[in-house]
Amino acid sequence: MNGEDKLLDESFFARETTVVARDLLDKVLVREIDGQKLWGRLVEVEAYLGPQDIAAHSKGGRRTPRTEVMFGEPGRAYVYFTYGMHWCLNFVTREAGMPQAVLVRALEPGPGVGRCGGPGLVTRALGIDRALNGVPLVPPDLYVVDDGAPKRRVFVTPRIGVQGTGRWEKRLLRYVVDSPALSRPIRRQRLRAR
Repeated sequence: MNGEDKLLDESFFARETTVVARDLLDKVLVREIDGQKLWGRLVEVEAYLGPQDIAAHSKGGRRTPRTEVMFGEPGRAYVYFTYGMHWCLNFVTREAGMPQAVLVRALEPGPGVGRCGGPGLVTRALGIDRALNGVPLVPPDLYVVDDGAPKRRVFVTPRIGVQGTGRWEKRLLRYVVDSPALSRPIRRQRLRAR
């Protein structure tokens, strides 16, 4: 990271979710706590495509207190608790009323940041919990910047942990770059580069 970092604003997130997911790779997620910047480079994300996506929390257009943030403005954090033990971080995409999001699955951790090879590890390493649910992705709390790092080749695979969702189980909606920090390694024989 350097002084030339460009903040990704609401307009970045107010686009097609799959495009946002791809474009997030190699950007930097920053969490500021008590004046300290914790950060990691995004290397694995998944797109969730709203009411028609059986694996999305907003499937069928279901609005609940948990999913309400997804129906709001783009460029906000959607943080939820899962399996009774992990917080997960998503970025709300598209225009308000179109409940779509990108799940952060893995980061290459910056200095002093623990392992980030899974959604629960990301939130634990960066101190992210329900208190950040619904916050705009702007400084000082939680935000994403483009530090001009070279772009790596993007690979697209099926999402992880969405078994039993019919055709959505096989949809290529997990976006990764080749990194040892991934939650699961990519299998070269099944890769589809885009």
